[in-house]
Amino acid sequence: MRFFVRLLINAFALWLTTLIVGGVEVVPFEPGDTLAIVLTYLLVALIFGVVNGVIGNLIRIVAFPLYILTLGLISLIVNGLLLLLVAWISDLLGFGLVVDGFWWGVLGAFVLALLSWLISVIVRPVVGKNSR
Repeated sequence: MRFFVRLLINAFALWLTTLIVGGVEVVPFEPGDTLAIVLTYLLVALIFGVVNGVIGNLIRIVAFPLYILTLGLISLIVNGLLLLLVAWISDLLGFGLVVDGFWWGVLGAFVLALLSWLISVIVRPVVGKNSR
């Protein structure tokens, strides 16, 4: 249950990010169809979750001294690169995330993380009461 809630939160945060950040957009696999657009956001959120969970955690472990040295600011760069990786993977699939450049990726990753955190804070009390 928690996985699906997290996936929906990330997909919604990604949708909001594409509305806020001009250099980040999502191209559905079938233009014009609302269901295809929603499924595309869910698939991109799933890809982002897998990439962030596997590769992101590996990078955080290996580069731990660099995180300490930069007081965590390197995480902005790492998250931007992970977002660019998600864009590349989804481009190989023929649909998904499009990021216009590195700095758009950094800004998009920052906004995505901020929105995802904010939505999680709002949703957590509702989900927490129903899951017990």
